[in-house]
Amino acid sequence: MRDKVVIVTGASSGIGKATALQFAKAGSKLVIAARSQEKLEDTAEEIKKLGSEVLVVKVDVSKEEDCKELIAKSVHHYGQIDILINNAGISMRATLEDLDLSVLKQLMDVNFWGMVYCTKYALPHLLKSKGSVVGVSSIAGYVGLPARTGYSASKFAMHGFLEALRTENLGKDLHVLIACPGFTESNIRKSALNAEGTSQSESPRKEEKMMTAEEVAKEIYNACVKRKQTIVLTTEGKAAVFLSKFFPKTIQKMVYNKMKKEPDSPIQ
Repeated sequence: MRDKVVIVTGASSGIGKATALQFAKAGSKLVIAARSQEKLEDTAEEIKKLGSEVLVVKVDVSKEEDCKELIAKSVHHYGQIDILINNAGISMRATLEDLDLSVLKQLMDVNFWGMVYCTKYALPHLLKSKGSVVGVSSIAGYVGLPARTGYSASKFAMHGFLEALRTENLGKDLHVLIACPGFTESNIRKSALNAEGTSQSESPRKEEKMMTAEEVAKEIYNACVKRKQTIVLTTEGKAAVFLSKFFPKTIQKMVYNKMKKEPDSPIQ
C-alpha cells in the first residue's frame, strides 16, 4: 500500500480516523474528508507524524457537489486514486411509529447517497488504477435491527449497490469490498439520531466491551491488501449473519430481545 492514494470519508473520528492512520502507517498517501475541519486537522497531524502525506477536504457527503469536489481535489493533488473508503455514516434509534420521516431521509442521504456520489465520481480513476471501492457497512446490512429502520435500510441498499457494481465490472479488475463490523467502540451511537432527529448524546451500550476502531481498521486494511469481497467481524456478527440465512425467525427473536434490553429502549 506504499504510495497508494487512499480517500477516507468520515475520517475525523472512529473507524474512519483509525483506518486513515492504519494506511498512513503503511506509507499510503491520504485524503481525509468529513464535516469537521478542526477534527480533520487533528487527524492530519497524526498522519504527518507517521511520515505520510495528507490532503484535508471538508465535505458533507450528503451533498453531491461536495463529493464531486472531493474527488476533483484528490485527483488534482495526487494525480490518481487507488482506494476509496466510504466510511461516513450516521445512525438512529427510534421506532418507525415514532420516527419523523426526515430522519430516515437524512440517514439515506448520508449513508447511501454519500457513498453513491463519491463512488460515481471516483469510478473512472479507480478503473484506471484497478483500485478498490470499500463500503464500511454493518451487520445491520444483513439483519434488520429494530429501532434502526433507516440505518438498516441504508446498509441493505449499500450492499445491493456495491454487489451490483462489483458484478458489472468483473472484467475490469475493480476490487469492491463490503466491510461489516459488529458493534464497534466509536462515536456513531453517541451521535445517533432520535425520533425527532437530534443526537441522543449517550451510547446505550457498554462501549469498552466492543471491538475497537483500531482493530476494525486493521481488518479493513488487510482485506484491501488481499482484495477480499466481504468481511464480517466479531463472533456475534458472524453468528447473526449465519442465523439470518438459515434460521430467520430465531435471529429476529434474538435481536428483538437484545435491543429491548437496552437502557431507555424505544422497543416496549
